[in-house]
Amino acid sequence: MKNIKIRLSLLNFLEFAVWGAYLTSLGSYLYSIKLGSEIGWFYAIQGIVSMFMPAIIGIIADRWIPAQKMLSISHVLAGGFMISAGIYAMLTDPTPDFSILFTLYTLSVAFFMPTIGLSNSVAYTALDKAGLDTIKHYPPIRVFGTIGFICSMLFVNFTGFQNTYAQLFTSGILSFILAAYALTMPNCPIDRNKKIKSLSEVFGLKAFALFRQKQMAIFFIFSMLLGISLQITNGFANPFIQAFGTIPAYANDWGVNNANALISLSQISEALCILLIPFFLKRFGIKIVMLMSMIAWVFRFGFFGIGDPGNGVWLLILSMIIYGIAFDFFNVSGSLYVDAKTDISIRSSAQGLFMLMTNGVGATVGTLAAQQVINHYVNSQPEGMPQIEGWHTSWLIFAGFALVVTILFYFIFNDKANLNSTDREKEIKEALETPGGMTND
Repeated sequence: MKNIKIRLSLLNFLEFAVWGAYLTSLGSYLYSIKLGSEIGWFYAIQGIVSMFMPAIIGIIADRWIPAQKMLSISHVLAGGFMISAGIYAMLTDPTPDFSILFTLYTLSVAFFMPTIGLSNSVAYTALDKAGLDTIKHYPPIRVFGTIGFICSMLFVNFTGFQNTYAQLFTSGILSFILAAYALTMPNCPIDRNKKIKSLSEVFGLKAFALFRQKQMAIFFIFSMLLGISLQITNGFANPFIQAFGTIPAYANDWGVNNANALISLSQISEALCILLIPFFLKRFGIKIVMLMSMIAWVFRFGFFGIGDPGNGVWLLILSMIIYGIAFDFFNVSGSLYVDAKTDISIRSSAQGLFMLMTNGVGATVGTLAAQQVINHYVNSQPEGMPQIEGWHTSWLIFAGFALVVTILFYFIFNDKANLNSTDREKEIKEALETPGGMTND
């Protein structure tokens, strides 16, 4: 019993260590090879592939290849393409071609993103076989994923890999290690006779019927708007902090030379803030908790807009600390809200729609839009203070956007206006059955 929890903890550690090797530092490397204007595409593609690859890989794992083997295969492919990207970057350093590097990177993340769900499936199956309650025992196991992410970030930081293609090799090697380790996990059953789902079921399209309910439609729209903020700091925080290195007064500051370590405080905050969510939800309700998240995003960006890694480093530290509130208070509480407000028949689809609106559409639009802002205010300026001023302007623009979303949410969203359980189930059923509504293919 104890043994399986340790094994699953290591599985989660490795799973997120693969991601942590590059997610917060890739932007700095791209700047170093003169691809800073393309950072948005490298982060947006994660959201794009997440719209369909997990569903496709999930079908294969359900019907033909056990989840632990599919997890291994996916990591072999993800790691192989990531190492290929590293080899290409090494051979063409310091001027790799964007299209080739981006293609190899895209293929890697296309196979990596489904592994997050696959690792969950492996863990749930293993805990179930061991007779352990997943609700009770999985959260502490999942925490080791965050720890793995942080450790990987710090490794890349203190080895000096955060500005080089070596981070790609680090991620790829970790993927290969996980691929081998996944094969030691308990077997996950498959069902070759399982009824093939319609496309609307596979991709969660039935849940779009929820847009026929006013409050749910409002919720999903705001989910998308808030999702715009999710990947901005992952892509641009590291390049922003390191940009101060071009100014002699900041060149030797610890934060400038250890940007990834500074940013790792965000992940530590995230791990701690998850524990606060049940209390805040019970005490204040969903609307207030979500407003807390939105206000936290305003301060997250705003502190970047006025801070620096010198005397103003405390503002950057505050930005990192409140990240847990900004990210988790919405993502986790939003997921709980969807679970509570949707009929059981489409609950899984509704969760998929929530992820699509936030981490899919929202994050994709957000990173590409943020890239345009940064191209205008930062990348068009010469190095030194002009770029720093451009960075500050960009962060304040992002903070302003988050503030507008917060104000609109406060006045428009009203969770108390939702239908009671019986009426809600009736409305969902009618939406699903009404011509023009969402129906089976």
